[in-house]
Amino acid sequence: MRKLAIGTVVTGALALSALAVPAAQAATPDLVFADVTVNKGKAIVVGTTNDVTVPVTYTLTRPSDLTIDYENNAAGVLLYRGSLSSLDNEIESDASPTCTTTATTDTTITESCSDTLTVDPSFDLFEAADATTWKVGGFYGQVASDLDDSDDKVSFEYGFAAWGNKGTAKIQRAAKLTANASPEPVKKGKTITVSSKLTRANWETGSYTGYVSQTATLQFRAKGSDTYTTVKTVTSSTAGALKATVTASKDGYYRYVFAGTSTTAAAKATGDYIDVQ
Repeated sequence: MRKLAIGTVVTGALALSALAVPAAQAATPDLVFADVTVNKGKAIVVGTTNDVTVPVTYTLTRPSDLTIDYENNAAGVLLYRGSLSSLDNEIESDASPTCTTTATTDTTITESCSDTLTVDPSFDLFEAADATTWKVGGFYGQVASDLDDSDDKVSFEYGFAAWGNKGTAKIQRAAKLTANASPEPVKKGKTITVSSKLTRANWETGSYTGYVSQTATLQFRAKGSDTYTTVKTVTSSTAGALKATVTASKDGYYRYVFAGTSTTAAAKATGDYIDVQ
């Protein structure tokens, strides 16, 4: 959830409402989120350990008498799966956006905003179903509390609103490929075996696991050349293993290339050099 102070309180308020506990609710303003672009329109590729920083830009139109201070209230962009009323998962922006006023009327202010989403695979992603196309929405939250009980009274009011279907963003599992050409050195005309392993991020276990029954291409780049050419097409087997044999003809580099799928990003192995004598 949102790491700003507002998020902790709003999260607690939502938890109370989910349990149908009576609570005071403040009115929320009408905001308009438009032209939302997540990660410059590219897929968000996430591994198992490193946070991924995702740029977001959008246009926000708010009432002219509303000040958003990111202490007592906050607004931003979220990614979500499911519906707004029944979320399967969600990721919210974790910092105050930078906004520049672009237009004003007697009652509204329109701003061009840039924000950041941080995707933490150990916190935000839980299952294979998270590797999909997410919906994009906007949200607003506000809190007002008086926790000083010296007068034998405390109060807490909250407001939260979300606006959905403002765009889409794809989240994919990161993939890895290796390459090992052997034996080396090798005599010209002899057989070379090029082995590899195709793995992808498993967010449930926090590790990379084999990606089976996937097509990868074996490519070769001759020494002194900048261009790889495709030699063979191979399908991954148990634990994502790849293996192909070729005839040694000249010095150069062998690598495997995986084009990716809807749920898993593309990957290229580092070329493995082989000396042909």
